[in-house]
Amino acid sequence: MGEQQGRVPVWAREDSRRRTTLSRDAIVRAAVAIADAEGLDAVSIRRVAADLSARAMSLYTYIDSKEDLLDLMADEIATETLPPGELPADWREATIAIARRERATTLRHPWLVELVTRRSVLGHVGPNMLRHSEESIAALDGLDADDAWKWRLLTAVADYSTGFAVRESREHEQARTGQGELLEPYLSQLVAGGEYPHLARMLETGRPEDDNFERGLRWLLAGFLSDLPEVDA
Repeated sequence: MGEQQGRVPVWAREDSRRRTTLSRDAIVRAAVAIADAEGLDAVSIRRVAADLSARAMSLYTYIDSKEDLLDLMADEIATETLPPGELPADWREATIAIARRERATTLRHPWLVELVTRRSVLGHVGPNMLRHSEESIAALDGLDADDAWKWRLLTAVADYSTGFAVRESREHEQARTGQGELLEPYLSQLVAGGEYPHLARMLETGRPEDDNFERGLRWLLAGFLSDLPEVDA
């Protein structure tokens, strides 16, 4: 019975075990707090138990394994991607609103990208993640396109948002650790020899201050519309 239950996603398993002062929600919140403060590698059953002043074995009353804990963490964070209230009626503004919250969530929890990219398929189908997917699809109700084109758009937006979040999180980490300051002299020395004239010019110009997430996303949506046949924009 235990072996069969282990093959079922953690969200779908019946929670009929003995109650204690601990709870699954408290365990997940503690794990998220650890990951936010110290990174995903700091999360372990033993560490979470210590932060909750509990024995490690007592956590297994609620969670079968660390893998279950990671799945629950990802699904808990997915609640933050759900915009409060009604989405804008325009499909473009609705899609941007959702993407905006996805980006903000990733900035609050930079370990999330690492987590979702290394988890199994089951780690991506928690109830909150499914609500997020449902809302993202519903946002496209006003788009005059078939489901195949909507899938293409959803994938493109997800790829853009994830890529932007990865770069932004990396830059924030470089700023926090001072790695960016160490990199600048190296790059300056590298391009001084004249082997990288295009890179040298771009480095000298610097990144525009108005380089932002939503501008690139609007470019993506405009490009999608230009490629979409016979659409009423």
